[in-house]
Amino acid sequence: MRLERLHEWDVTPTEAIASQKELAPRVVREGDPGDVRLVAAADLAFVDRRWPRQPTRGRAAVVLMRYPELEVVEEQVVEGDVSFPYVPGLLSFREAPLLAQAFDRLEGRPDLLLIDGQGYAHPRRFGIASHIGLMAGLPTIGCAKSRLCGEDSEPGPGRGSKAELRQGGEVIGTVLRTRDGVKPLYVSVGHMIGLEAAAEWVLRLAPRFRLPEPIRAADALSKGRRE
Repeated sequence: MRLERLHEWDVTPTEAIASQKELAPRVVREGDPGDVRLVAAADLAFVDRRWPRQPTRGRAAVVLMRYPELEVVEEQVVEGDVSFPYVPGLLSFREAPLLAQAFDRLEGRPDLLLIDGQGYAHPRRFGIASHIGLMAGLPTIGCAKSRLCGEDSEPGPGRGSKAELRQGGEVIGTVLRTRDGVKPLYVSVGHMIGLEAAAEWVLRLAPRFRLPEPIRAADALSKGRRE
């Protein structure tokens, strides 16, 4: 599975911001993938912890699962240097180059992608989920553990409860409770899917735990373990 290269990765933070602003209008924020048989998720862990804020080595993992069984059918891992600095809002320029290499090794082609990070719920409406979704040309969901921007309210305590994430009067994401009484997730559009459909898919893919099964598996694999 080859991802489209939209630009050079060796850029300054100022150039990266300009690229985000240029690419953001290309994101499609509607749709609902129909016949989903394969779902992929990606995550990256830093393996050099001598300098926690500026680690120089990362391990990117991509996991492909069969749906609805949620069984792993393929895994790919790439380890390499990370050169882009830590800058809030520019996570994709730090992590996507290695993640793209892992996706390029993937033999199967997913029908739906989940990325551990923001999509539209981003200051420039172009987080890592939108970036990778646009590169892949596939329906993509941003599923983050914390809020990057906007104002939110607490959803109800039960699984499936939702609240709006807003910024400047615009709904930019959904605060979604995936398990009774646990912290919610921040779901946003990555590419080629509507926000309501994105939240529904996150719930379907998280039948047991707070995190969707594909993201749990990718997170574990990037850290050198398996769930």
